[in-house]
Amino acid sequence: MEAAHPHARARLLGRLADTHAVDLVVVGGGATGLGCALDAAARGHSVLLVEARDFAAGTSSRSTKLIHGGVRYLAQGRIGLVREALRERGHLLRNAPALVHPLRLVVPARMLAERLLLRVGLGAYEVLAGADGLGGCRMLDAAGLRAALPGLRDEGLRGGVAFHDAQFDDAGLALALARTASAHGALLLNHCAVHALVVEDGRLRGVVVHEAEGGRTYRVAARAVINATGVWGDALRRRADPAARALLRPSQGVHLVVDADCLPGGDALLVPRMPDGRVLFMIPWGGKVLIGTTDTPRADAPDEPEPLAGEVDDLLAAAARWLRRPPTPGAVRSVFVGLRPLLGEGEGGGEPGGASSRISREHRVEVSAQGLVSVLGGKWTTYRAMAEEAVDAAEAVGGLARRSSPTATLALDCGVCAGAEGEGEAGGDAALPGTPPGLPPGLLPGAAAVRRALREDFARSIEDVLARRSRALFLDAAAAAAVAPAVADLVAHELGWSAPRREAELAAFLALAARYCARSRSTASSPPSG
Repeated sequence: MEAAHPHARARLLGRLADTHAVDLVVVGGGATGLGCALDAAARGHSVLLVEARDFAAGTSSRSTKLIHGGVRYLAQGRIGLVREALRERGHLLRNAPALVHPLRLVVPARMLAERLLLRVGLGAYEVLAGADGLGGCRMLDAAGLRAALPGLRDEGLRGGVAFHDAQFDDAGLALALARTASAHGALLLNHCAVHALVVEDGRLRGVVVHEAEGGRTYRVAARAVINATGVWGDALRRRADPAARALLRPSQGVHLVVDADCLPGGDALLVPRMPDGRVLFMIPWGGKVLIGTTDTPRADAPDEPEPLAGEVDDLLAAAARWLRRPPTPGAVRSVFVGLRPLLGEGEGGGEPGGASSRISREHRVEVSAQGLVSVLGGKWTTYRAMAEEAVDAAEAVGGLARRSSPTATLALDCGVCAGAEGEGEAGGDAALPGTPPGLPPGLLPGAAAVRRALREDFARSIEDVLARRSRALFLDAAAAAAVAPAVADLVAHELGWSAPRREAELAAFLALAARYCARSRSTASSPPSG
């Protein structure tokens, strides 16, 4: 695999300069785009993937960290979606076991009838999983509920039901896809944006890309182009066809990260129906607890979305209803926000104010009159199936040899996982200057892990290192800010930054980290108009 060390980046750009034509260009380096690049390269096609920011910098690093069939979709009667997602969950557990693992979730109940109903529903969920099931579900009495979730406020609760789904590191899995696609010959470039689509005689023939660091543009012909830009998919569709109608309806999901003492133990809490219809999760993650999520329609799609007015308070209030020692606003270590690329169809229909929590996470592969293949909607769990369908469509559009996808059984290169041996001080890597005491092992990278991120794993900035190669920004924004100067020194040395460049990059990251911290104390943002 070609890495992102400065010399490796030069080799990647040299390949780009020499690449005048490919079978397939993939635009977008999130879950779906990386999945498309891997699928096509593993079939033997020549592939260029370009990502304007970093791999998984958008929605794909801001999920609830679950690979799941979707219990609430089962309640909505979307059996096909649940069955497909459970099948894909099984593929991921086998193909990326270092990054995807079973997680037990506990659903509390107030009445025996409620507990029996949950048992029937979750039993059906397990039946749909078939051979990919994770061990069935179990009824819990009141004592069993307290043992599973000792931090739960159990007044009025008669027990619950425990079942298994899967948890993962979303940014880590995206990087595993990038490594594996690269190993199969795909040329992947982050911080490299599509400057223009090349349309000749009404057909899409290639792209012009702009590489951010060097400022150069490159024209590459392609037999087919896949639009895998997620929540920004409509914008690229309209660059191919200005008359294209919008198909996506973005929805915002806010997540809080708090210290683990509010929910001790290794099980997650799932409340399947909040008063507004949302699902509430409290999930152990990275030595912390993740609380989420909101589901708020919005008309815009910023690169760095902010919590809207009241969203943080709503999540804290929900936690207070269920926890004996609920987190206060000052105890929130980080707040991150993702935008879901929901299809506009479904109940709520795309009208402003409709209930986005009731819109399906199903996907669509569209081929425009110009030949642009767009992958729209979907979710992390089904990225592989979406990619397979999109590459099938691209083969047809481009007149490429029709080949079957091998990705259902293709092992992914998971590299060195966060928290593993050699990662952080606990694994023997020297701690960075500024590291606060008392953090969970593996939360912050050590010096060797930073160098590896730059040399082997495509990182090109402080944010790339501390937000996605390490998850420090998402787990504890203040801790990430504390080590940012030391990371800046390492990045500057590895990538040859000047002193002014180092200062500017550090200032930009510290401003970003302050926003992640400030979000836990302020909910002043208002919903966007439109």
